[in-house]
Amino acid sequence: MSDWVGRTATEIAAAVRDGRVTAAEVVRDHLDTIAALDGELGAFVRVRRERALAEAGAVDGRSDRAELPLAGVPVAIKDNVPVAGEPMRSGSAATPDTPQEADHPVVARLRAAGAVVVGLTNLPELGIYPFTDNAFGTARNPWDPSRTAGGSSGGSAAAVAAGMVPIAHGNDGAGSIRIPAANCGLFGIKPGLGVVPAEIGTDAWDAMSENGPLATTVADAALMLAVMAGTPALAEVGEPGEVGVALSIKPPAPGVRIRPELKAAVRTAGKALVGLGHHVVRDDPAYPLWAGPAVLSRWLALPELDAEPLLSDSRLERRTRRHVRAGRLMSKVRAPQAEDRERFKEAVAPLFERRDVLVMPTLAQRAPKARQWGSGSWLHSVGSAMTYAPMTAAWNLAGFPAATVPMGVGESGLPLSVQLVAAPGKESLLLGLAAQLEAALPWQRYAPGYGVSVDPAVAAERAVMAARETGHSPDGHDGCGH
Repeated sequence: MSDWVGRTATEIAAAVRDGRVTAAEVVRDHLDTIAALDGELGAFVRVRRERALAEAGAVDGRSDRAELPLAGVPVAIKDNVPVAGEPMRSGSAATPDTPQEADHPVVARLRAAGAVVVGLTNLPELGIYPFTDNAFGTARNPWDPSRTAGGSSGGSAAAVAAGMVPIAHGNDGAGSIRIPAANCGLFGIKPGLGVVPAEIGTDAWDAMSENGPLATTVADAALMLAVMAGTPALAEVGEPGEVGVALSIKPPAPGVRIRPELKAAVRTAGKALVGLGHHVVRDDPAYPLWAGPAVLSRWLALPELDAEPLLSDSRLERRTRRHVRAGRLMSKVRAPQAEDRERFKEAVAPLFERRDVLVMPTLAQRAPKARQWGSGSWLHSVGSAMTYAPMTAAWNLAGFPAATVPMGVGESGLPLSVQLVAAPGKESLLLGLAAQLEAALPWQRYAPGYGVSVDPAVAAERAVMAARETGHSPDGHDGCGH
């Protein structure tokens, strides 16, 4: 591996801006890493080697290179938003392979900031499931290639966790950034409604889906989110002051069983936050009983708009067809209702009036096996999805920002994590709190055997350096004397 593979996006951009390395060198090194590793992991469906090198050369020649926040940073884009000149397959062999005419607004902003798109990443067909497999291949977890990287942004998560790119784009309609981030030991954040342009599929799953970043550090994710949102202030990760934190292991719906070590991760985070001077208590959202059926009805019914133009194509997966039929049946029993979002927000509002941030599990169970789920039983896919990843979708319904923060490694050798949730407009609060946790409990940035070998002490030092660059002091003190 080169000296630049394994560096953070923040480090790479600073070096390219200063002329210590060229964007072309950095991009070439990452493309070589993709070529060496992706055959095993299946993160990418398309690698743009020649075009990416040409675009990196263009970054090197830009007169404003010294001002570019992502100068020369290799980035991967999930293959369900348009990238000009490339097909957009959305994980389906039934989609057309014609090149897209223009970039999605998020892609355009990343490129304008100096990032170089090195490739498009894999996802389950139409982004429906929390594991990534389709006719183009299966995205595997770098921590254990026998396990799924998650979904639907599984290819992006695998690419970052293996060091193939420092940052990657994902999107999240029911947990599709937070779930693969949890599986692969990454930080990932789903912004709240309207912070980043959505424009995902036909209607962004009735405005439940948001675009966001996956990264190995909070500072990198904040930088990428700031660019995607067109809000530079989001990159300035600051001290959050004393935060009122609710710890909860209560699932959003009855009958969900949570693996003990994932509950323990919430307690670990709570202890760290107490040590950082925050006011931490056990407190649960008042999830209404109808919330589970409301989320389920959306997950089953909303993909139909994206699938409908493809139903006559025999290459559409049998699982997707079954999903559409189930959604139609579900809509007769309990159709998605326009007032569900406001009713759910009203139900959970008291918690966010008492506390600033909710800390809860991201996952209920560990990542399932990596396999071709799409060619198997629809019920098996649905059952597995609801068993291992039922903890995230409620916050898409609410439109609240939510993030996954790594929290060590479990007995299985897979990463542990917690989920942070806050009220709308509180992305900066989530980033600041996550940065404090990162400094207090440094995580292994890459899966064992991938990227570069970074021990916790080195990770902590880099976290401090990155925090200083953004004005954040991660020494665990907020000036309140707690």
